[in-house]
Order: sequence, then structure tokens, then C-alpha cells
Amino acid sequence: MPELPEVEIVKQSLKRAINHKKIRKVIVKNRNLRFKLPVNFEKTLQDKVISNVSRLSKYIIIEFKSGLFCIFHLGMSGTVHIIKKKIDKITNLSFYQYKQVPTRHNHIKFIFSNFKIIYNDPRRFGFFKLFKSLDELNIYFKKIGPEPFSKKFNFFYLYNKIKNKKKNIKNILLDQNIVAGLGNIYVNEILFYCKVDPKKKGSEISKKEIKKIIRYSNIVLKIAIKSGGSSIRDFKNANGDNGSFQKKFKIYGKKGYACPRNNCKGKIIKFFQTNRSSYMCQICQK
Repeated sequence: MPELPEVEIVKQSLKRAINHKKIRKVIVKNRNLRFKLPVNFEKTLQDKVISNVSRLSKYIIIEFKSGLFCIFHLGMSGTVHIIKKKIDKITNLSFYQYKQVPTRHNHIKFIFSNFKIIYNDPRRFGFFKLFKSLDELNIYFKKIGPEPFSKKFNFFYLYNKIKNKKKNIKNILLDQNIVAGLGNIYVNEILFYCKVDPKKKGSEISKKEIKKIIRYSNIVLKIAIKSGGSSIRDFKNANGDNGSFQKKFKIYGKKGYACPRNNCKGKIIKFFQTNRSSYMCQICQK
């Protein structure tokens, strides 16, 4: 599943393509995504002009000049493809799956004057939702926690959220109601930088470790975005460039490797927490 950096790259790519453009027509081939598309989805978006494309957590938000908002989530396998009149070899704006336009599972087409955007999703865990106003949108996102980049994600906030938690720190950081946008890959990396055992209870995290978690959450995500995200398979941005942060992974996917930290003789081990792969150094993460 794409995490905050990959969704940010998709947002940037999509914004360059569709901002200030008018949707001429919407064609829905399959309404049965994670949430069924409303019957008026096509007519509601037809002839609407896009005024901004933004992101919150792992959601992409499309704002229209009319005051309407459309959000979408890529789920496990959703991809976005741009098709110009002159067919490009690389069409995929998204994380995972095909570099080129797939022949199956193209559920929605957004037709613009000289190009079209296709939403493809084999597993159909992605979804789209419409909101008539900013107030409606804000209500929907009311329970989502602050992003790592937000000033609200600070020592006092995180301390108060975890000080009495028996849940392990990794699952706490994956909880979108506590901090928005963090996923499995980046939490593994962040906790390595912090020298924190992902199995450690929230209540056992020291004040010094809380400060490190806040600091490295910000640093790791910024590096990942600058690197174009992580290409586990075929992630491409609008320019057809691979994400390269996977080349900078310290521990994710490196079971059995020596710890990359200087003067540490530990090895990277792999185990599972709530059905997610966890990686840690058996010596320096305590």
C-alpha cells in the first residue's frame, strides 16, 4: 500500500496534469469499489473546473471552483494513469503495478480536452467520495491525527497520546487517528533511526525517545519525498521516474543483513506484528 511519500508524489504528478483543467466527461465502468460510487458521480463532476489538488494523510483531495470536493484513496492496488493524444510509454502516476495502461480493471475515466485520466484498481480497495462543502470535508477528516509535518505533532501531543498505552509503539504510530500518513515501511525505518524496539509499549517510551520519534518521522518522510518515494515494484511519477528511497532503506526488507549502524554487531531480524512485517536490529533497538 502506498504511504504518505508515495501519495505525495502522486499528488504532485496529478496536480501538474489536471490543475485548472475542466473535466469534460466522466465514464464509470465499475461502481463497486470499497465504497460504491453514487449514481450521480458522473453528472456531478462533469464540466467542473479543478482549482487545486492537495493531500491529507494518504488521501488526495481535488477541489473544484464550484466549492465541491472529491477525495480518493488508492487502497492496496489503485493506480492513476494519464493518457495523452500521443500515447506515452510511461503512464502510471501511482505506486505499484503496471508502468503502462492496464487492459483490465480500468474502473473510472476522467475525460479532459486533450487527455484523460484512468483509475485502475484490481483489488478495488480504493475509493472516491464527494463533499458539497469544506465543512463536510472537515467533518469527514475530524478523527484523523496530525501529520508528522504538522506543528501539532509535537512532544506534548505524542506524550499525552502514548503515556498510558499498553499497545506497542509501532502499532501506535500506524494508527491514523494518532498520526496521519505513516505506514509500515516508514515506521520500521523511523524506529531504527530512533533505536527503539517496535515491540516496546507506548507507556515504556521515554521522553527522549518521543523527541527522537517526532524528529525522525519528519526527517525520514522528507528524504523519501525528495527521493521520489519508494519503488517496491513499479512506482513512477508523471515524468516516468522511479522512486529511489528503497535504495536508502536501513532495515526494511533486509532480514539477515548486518546492522548498518557504525560499531553495532547486530543483525536485522524479521517478525510480524498485527500481520505486518517488522524489521529491527536485535542489539541496538531497545
